[in-house]
Amino acid sequence: MTLVPRTTDRPTEPKPVLPVLPAGTDPLLQLEYETQPPSGPGATRCLSHPRELALRGIPVMCTACRARRDWLLINHGRNVWVCCRCSNQWLEPEISRADFDALIAIPDGTTYPSVEQGLTALGFDGAFAGTYLD
Repeated sequence: MTLVPRTTDRPTEPKPVLPVLPAGTDPLLQLEYETQPPSGPGATRCLSHPRELALRGIPVMCTACRARRDWLLINHGRNVWVCCRCSNQWLEPEISRADFDALIAIPDGTTYPSVEQGLTALGFDGAFAGTYLD
């Protein structure tokens, strides 16, 4: 699986590294660890941004469908991608990880097994192309 197939030919998904708990660890502690949302440098986070997005005063517009709002921002490492409802995606170097963190209002969210499943569940797989959901 590649994170965003249109921006790179190499897979960008890191191998998940889970800490090894010692044998005999309390099962409740293990369950608590397994239910925590992914974090750290290998985590991929998504953020819905329903309003218009302006970078350096210039409004962002999808090159495929000309949409001007209702974005999904995807953060992996230092990179942030913008995804449109028509499933057009691009790496946006103007948005840093700090900018992404500043946009997060609610720290809790839904965890999906893969980026593709998250895009489908959130409606950014092209199913709602040309539609604004408010």
